[in-house]
Amino acid sequence: MARRCEICEKGRQVGHKVSHSNIKTTKVWLPNVQKVRVVLNGKPARLTVCTRCIRSNKIEKRPEITAA
Repeated sequence: MARRCEICEKGRQVGHKVSHSNIKTTKVWLPNVQKVRVVLNGKPARLTVCTRCIRSNKIEKRPEITAA
């Protein structure tokens, strides 16, 4: 699974971890992505979406089916 949001295209960020002696090593920050069941064009689908998009309602979650 690619760690990329399918809504906003958020992916990994790369930077440096800097030690006290100023030695720089590569550090990677990964986005918090979740597999979510959504309604896409009127049909149910499963997308990989970041939590920011889930929280800001950029997707329409599929209603859960409960047994009565």
